[in-house]
Amino acid sequence: MKTTLTAGIAAKRKYRIDRERTIDFMGEQARVYATPMLVRDIEMTCREFLLEHLDPGEDSVGTRVEIDHLAATLLGMEVEISVSVAEVKGRAVTFAVEAHDGIDAVCRGKHMRFVVDVKQTEARLGAKAKKAREQAKIA
Repeated sequence: MKTTLTAGIAAKRKYRIDRERTIDFMGEQARVYATPMLVRDIEMTCREFLLEHLDPGEDSVGTRVEIDHLAATLLGMEVEISVSVAEVKGRAVTFAVEAHDGIDAVCRGKHMRFVVDVKQTEARLGAKAKKAREQAKIA
């Protein structure tokens, strides 16, 4: 991690709410920003921002999301997600998050990510995959 990763740094990113980001279970007139897609967009905003402050070979994984989804955002609207680093504790990074659609506050909350070494993570996951294959042969 670079020394630039400190509490207080912030970023914003805008997302157009397309069909893929909306719910469909209440019909066409009620297509609004789906909470799981909001969470995905928060995670991507935080991850992409973090990458600017990580060393080559590092990335991050999400470990916790706590949000209040406060308002419906209609298909076709634009949402701006604002993230700021609230705390850096070793490799754990906590973000304060907010989103606004130009009319309403869409969400407030926090998101936590953990900085990982990509090669070490690949090795750990490979070992787990091997154990899973061995366990499947026994069962």
